[in-house]
Amino acid sequence: MNSTKTLAILGAVAAAAATAGTPAFAANVKCYGVSLAGENDCAAGPGTTCAGTSTVDYQGNAWTLAEKGTCESGMPTLANKGSVDLPSGRRGSLEPLNRDLPS
Repeated sequence: MNSTKTLAILGAVAAAAATAGTPAFAANVKCYGVSLAGENDCAAGPGTTCAGTSTVDYQGNAWTLAEKGTCESGMPTLANKGSVDLPSGRRGSLEPLNRDLPS
């Protein structure tokens, strides 16, 4: 086998190996109403800037990334944070909520 073909094969194998263990970002969704105060990933409503700016636990207009399919359960699986138990009767939402907003 010539060196050009060898390099091409090695490059293809290296590229496949590099992406094999990478989780797909598309598997996560914005989940509103599940983060604790100051632990949201972004978007905490009017008057805030971004990550870590929510001021109320489970603030309805603040979101955290959650694994797709878990947000609306009572115990979503947050990206890089594991499962989170929400207080009784609460659920995450794929849309902003009008609950637990700062006064």
